[in-house]
Amino acid sequence: MPVVKVVDMTGKEVRSLELSDKVFGAEVKAAVLHTAVRAFLMNQRQGTQSTLTRTEVSGGGKKPWKQKGSGRARQGSTRSPQWTHGGVALGPKPRDYRVTLNRKVRRSALFGALSSKVAGGEFIVVDSIATEKFSTKTMVSMLTAIGAEGKALVVLANNDEKTVKSFANIAGVKTTQFNTLNVYDVLNCGKLVIAEDAVKKIEEVYA
Repeated sequence: MPVVKVVDMTGKEVRSLELSDKVFGAEVKAAVLHTAVRAFLMNQRQGTQSTLTRTEVSGGGKKPWKQKGSGRARQGSTRSPQWTHGGVALGPKPRDYRVTLNRKVRRSALFGALSSKVAGGEFIVVDSIATEKFSTKTMVSMLTAIGAEGKALVVLANNDEKTVKSFANIAGVKTTQFNTLNVYDVLNCGKLVIAEDAVKKIEEVYA
């Protein structure tokens, strides 16, 4: 059972915390993580890119010159792909890139991602992440004190507007809630900073 230290917003250790083996001590499967990240990125694609084919470009209804006798190559339309202002051959058209994963794979990937952060020493538990007023300076000081400068993912137990907006202007820092965690964000951050009550809620839901 993994054990991590719990710190306060000043970086002082206040106690230790035992984590669930199922969620934070799971086997890290590279193939499952790759599948989950690929699915996440593909699901972000809108699939609205589109080009005009020769039938969709306006004009070109008249044959440029007669079939024979001109000495030039035969042409049927000035909107063929080889012509300037012609249509695009084999260009992209709107499509759905969405990929679905079954529940077992999604959970295995999330547990693996969280476990990799714990094993790599990139998992920081804070007893309480909160502020009484909108203050970016307070959150910058906290991240510096706990050693989470740079790219960090902050996981909260609830959507506290003051806390979320206080992190919003810090470059490289992203906030999320325990119930909207995804594998890509967990793996993409340098440090995973999580509130202690968010850890408990994750264990309640998954363990």
